[in-house]
Amino acid sequence: MAHDVVLIPGDGIGPEITQAMRRVVEATGVQINWNVQEAGAGVMDEFGTPLPQHVLDAVAETKVAIKGPITTPVGTGFRSVNVALRKHFDLYACVRPCLSQPGDGSRFRDVDLVIVRENTEDLYAGIEFDEGAAEVEELSQLVERSGQKTFAADSAISIKPISIAKSRRIVEYAFEYARRCGRKKVTAVHKANIMKATDGLFLRVAREVAANYPDIEFNDKIVDATCMGLVQNPNDFDVLVLPNLYGDIVSDLCAGLVGGLGMAPGSNIGADCAIFEATHGSAPDIAGQDIANPTAEILSAAMMLDHLGENDAANRIRAAVSTTLDEGEQVTGDVRRAQTGSVEGAVGTQAFADAVIAHLA
Repeated sequence: MAHDVVLIPGDGIGPEITQAMRRVVEATGVQINWNVQEAGAGVMDEFGTPLPQHVLDAVAETKVAIKGPITTPVGTGFRSVNVALRKHFDLYACVRPCLSQPGDGSRFRDVDLVIVRENTEDLYAGIEFDEGAAEVEELSQLVERSGQKTFAADSAISIKPISIAKSRRIVEYAFEYARRCGRKKVTAVHKANIMKATDGLFLRVAREVAANYPDIEFNDKIVDATCMGLVQNPNDFDVLVLPNLYGDIVSDLCAGLVGGLGMAPGSNIGADCAIFEATHGSAPDIAGQDIANPTAEILSAAMMLDHLGENDAANRIRAAVSTTLDEGEQVTGDVRRAQTGSVEGAVGTQAFADAVIAHLA
């Protein structure tokens, strides 16, 4: 059967790596009806927003999308399109597998872990007040009345909501994922020793949920100790479930254990909708040069195919990527450098996709 999928190419290197991804998916023989939709800074002049309503409508109709990276201005300008999509469709679970690949250049050869990140609240909820805003003074007075230590008058404020319902939802997702995928352990990551109200709530709920899954080992770990443990011995971990901010940081750390963000696929899952994406940025400095590594985008497409029930095609893509990287003859510059110390002999984005396609069994 054919599957309807929205494709958002993105900007920077997005159009190049999504082109490579699309060619690989089509080479599996799975029938995809691609509905291409543009979003990001390039549509601002025409629509006055980086995320037009017709893009949201298209994703709502198909309930499945895959996207390239979209540039987010730092400090000023519009908020992240990625965050806006997650919030609009309540894509509460960000799932990022981190699996060692041949020739990825990392110090570890057998990393196999999964980050499950809560996607909708925490400091990324976007509840912020600029320095000098009237709300900051009101919050200062509220804090003072509560008997807690006040903060400087020239502060900007971000609020960190952590709820029982959303904590339970993400931890249950992590345990269900572990059970479904044959994983053995779930680790809840937190800072409850300091953030006793918010992270304390997350940890308390995690422990309650864990009691309902006696077949899955459970432990919890403070986030800073987790980071140290991951770089010392990642094999101590299996599935990690984290609030939003820690999940963002730790997932990038874990990507570094398997060769970097260019190797790291990702998905954003909700009750009714799923959006798949590489975890790296838009790299505008190399856009249009046909040198970007499309591995993360291609592996994100494999996750999408699993979601669509096309597991055979998904596994064929993973095997073809692994074989291509293992051979090391048709790889992009970042991989070539990791393998040999030089980019000599590297190929471009589309040539790498050609090699993957040639290895599809």
